[in-house]
Amino acid sequence: MSTQAIYDAIMEFEDDDVVEAVKEAIEAGVDSQVILNEGLIGAMDEVGRLFSIGDLFVPEMLMAANAMKAGMKVIKPYLKGDDGGRGLVVIGTVEGDLHDIGKNLVSMMMESAGFEVIDLGIDVPAEKFMKTARDNKANIICLSALLTTTMTTMGETVEAIRNSDLNVKTMVGGAPVTQEFANEIGADGFSEDAGEAVVLARTLIAS
Repeated sequence: MSTQAIYDAIMEFEDDDVVEAVKEAIEAGVDSQVILNEGLIGAMDEVGRLFSIGDLFVPEMLMAANAMKAGMKVIKPYLKGDDGGRGLVVIGTVEGDLHDIGKNLVSMMMESAGFEVIDLGIDVPAEKFMKTARDNKANIICLSALLTTTMTTMGETVEAIRNSDLNVKTMVGGAPVTQEFANEIGADGFSEDAGEAVVLARTLIAS
């Protein structure tokens, strides 16, 4: 019994089929980590890749994530306290900015990729990012901004994090944000979309 049926069901956005395929894999004795990594997370990696190249769009990505979460509910009791987590990410929209659609997509894809995510929401001051990261021993802080007027705040937040005692990487993104701006403010990484954000997060944690 392979995990291909799980993978295929997620790619077809079929929640019930994912649940059934996961149950069948468990009954067949497939290791829970194999089900998680090859079936569930493997499919979401492909969803992220297709989204990044424009072959999938936001509604399809959301449907795939919902299908994956349906499978996660089934497999979670079998993971023996280890859900394959890739690290802990604190994410939020910077202070003064009330936009959250892009941030929500990144948060969803991070969770689907096996990261533990603490979403602080919108209008988040630097101090809250840092306190949450410190209290939860976060690996990465992800900052989002949609307004050009809050890019300055993003830069100030990254600077505050860099000048703190936190051992944490910073990722930035949002419509007006560019790689050049990320370099200018000293962020550790920049991604244009949710699929790329997952790949970048893995790279930063491994570095």
